Amino acid sequence: MKALDFSVVIPVYNEKNNLPELIARCLGACKGTNRRFEIILVDDGSKDGSRDIITLAADLHTEVIAVILNRNYGQHAAVFAGLEQSKGEIVVTLDADLQNPPEEIPRLLYEMDQGVDVVGTVRQNRQDSVFRRVSSALVNRIVRQTTGVMMHDYGCMLRAYRRSVVNAMLMCREHSTFIPILANSFAGSTKEIQVSHALRKNGKSKYHLAKLLSLQFDLLTSMSTFPLRLLSLMGAIISACGIGFGALLMALRIVYGASWAAEGVFTLFAVLFVFIGAQFIGLGLLGEYIGRIYHDVRGRPMYFVESIKGESVNQTNENVLELKEGRIE
Repeated sequence: MKALDFSVVIPVYNEKNNLPELIARCLGACKGTNRRFEIILVDDGSKDGSRDIITLAADLHTEVIAVILNRNYGQHAAVFAGLEQSKGEIVVTLDADLQNPPEEIPRLLYEMDQGVDVVGTVRQNRQDSVFRRVSSALVNRIVRQTTGVMMHDYGCMLRAYRRSVVNAMLMCREHSTFIPILANSFAGSTKEIQVSHALRKNGKSKYHLAKLLSLQFDLLTSMSTFPLRLLSLMGAIISACGIGFGALLMALRIVYGASWAAEGVFTLFAVLFVFIGAQFIGLGLLGEYIGRIYHDVRGRPMYFVESIKGESVNQTNENVLELKEGRIE
């Protein structure tokens, strides 16, 4: 089956009021490229009637594919469901809240035409609250420090991926993952461009404080073993401090006598520090092995598709089957 030029994957969760404008603007932007395309709308268990709008759009427009998940699995799982149904040589991901204008899609396609594997974006003049901007900057900084992948705005869903990168991501079966980092790990070359950012007109952001903290925890535990190695590092530091403290006590005892050292009480503290440090080192090593087992045994599906509606559904499923069997390169 001949692939399309590009696919647009949009996860949707309770965005009923934004969907009509989103679909119209996406169709306009994509048709303006004069390329063959599809728009895949993935309903992630919406409760506000978004599913009905998505299904209707698939009935009215041959370019629109509706993927309906049976419940809410989260944004990245919904994106994976869309990636699995996509047929484009380039796949663009986009949020449904219209804060990243669909009119930026042609710019991403142009950058992909220059030969890069992944195009990331940096939101300019962000129209979010101070809390969102500060927390986003903190998350981006921590991700860069822990993964070594030097991009500046991981929170922006407006990104473009080459088919080879998408295929590689689809072969990964871990349950918790972060798509921008995962994609960069398979990309030979990447690029970032600046894009505009609009104020959310309808609805509320799904990322509150608890969700952002949960996201950061998922990032650290699913994409890096840094927290486990931190235990070993802390243990080594504590042990070194204990050894240094013991050496200092010995020197001062010789100079000032046994009475200065509180009859050995300080020495006991030094020994205790050494043993506490050794325990942290042991926990870190144990955690390292458990972490490797954890990475190897995860095999649960990230989502369950209830139904798919739109053009070429059977061809898409055949394409996915070929991918899983290794017949697509």
